[in-house]
Amino acid sequence: MRIFLFIFVFVLTLQAKPIFSNAEQADSAQYIDAIKNLVVATQKTRGLTNSYLNGNLIALMLVQDAKGDMKKSIGTMESLKLASDPVINQRASDVSNKLIELNRKAFKLKPEESFERYTQEIEQVLMLAQTVGKRGAEHMSPFAKEASFTMMKQMLPLTEYVGQLRGYGSGVAAKGTITQEQKAKLSTIIADIVALNKIFQSSMKNVIVSGKKYYTQDTEAKVTKINSLVETYTEFAKKEFFKENMSIKPDDYFSNGTEIITQIIGVYDATNKAILEDSKGWL
Repeated sequence: MRIFLFIFVFVLTLQAKPIFSNAEQADSAQYIDAIKNLVVATQKTRGLTNSYLNGNLIALMLVQDAKGDMKKSIGTMESLKLASDPVINQRASDVSNKLIELNRKAFKLKPEESFERYTQEIEQVLMLAQTVGKRGAEHMSPFAKEASFTMMKQMLPLTEYVGQLRGYGSGVAAKGTITQEQKAKLSTIIADIVALNKIFQSSMKNVIVSGKKYYTQDTEAKVTKINSLVETYTEFAKKEFFKENMSIKPDDYFSNGTEIITQIIGVYDATNKAILEDSKGWL
């Protein structure tokens, strides 16, 4: 009897899922959620600032709310357990300090410079997210590793590319004219979105299959909806921004981009919740 019990326990330890709860996996999921909120808030701040600096005065009121969300996200990150990790703490502190400084001076910069500065800082936040994912990967189950990889390498970058198209495009729309250089930049962003969305669609469907017990039945339909929204948004941008007589409402255009990011974040949150559920183990 004892030998059968030993074999049973040994087999369990070889399974993908841990026998006992995985606190490290849960800690990573919580911190990654806070980073996601910072990315989204910074993207919105960048886009609204760009729209305002190009003449859309309505955007001014919304910028302050977005900056408030950035501050809240930074505070949450500082309060979590992973903030005590020296590497993560140093990188997070550098990011937050630069973002706070940029928020103070953004309105004094030229639109292109402001947009580029925020983009550079968002890249640093994304690198921080990948650092957290890598440092926690050794404690994760195979499902959590695959899901976390998709979140860090595909979902967050996809929200960033959409955020760039939304923010940069709304600035061009607010001004009402477009240069050849701006057309080239928009073309590059659109190409990045299309390529990454294709990868995301395939990867996310595999993640859902691997962790299907953690997802609602409509999750795959939500992923398909993201694909449809991305296709519509990029096709609109390719058509309307390259017209001789461009006429795009910046606020409507910004809202449509926000809808895509919201849908991606919905799947992101569902996946992070799945990782948290997976961290609880069997016993």
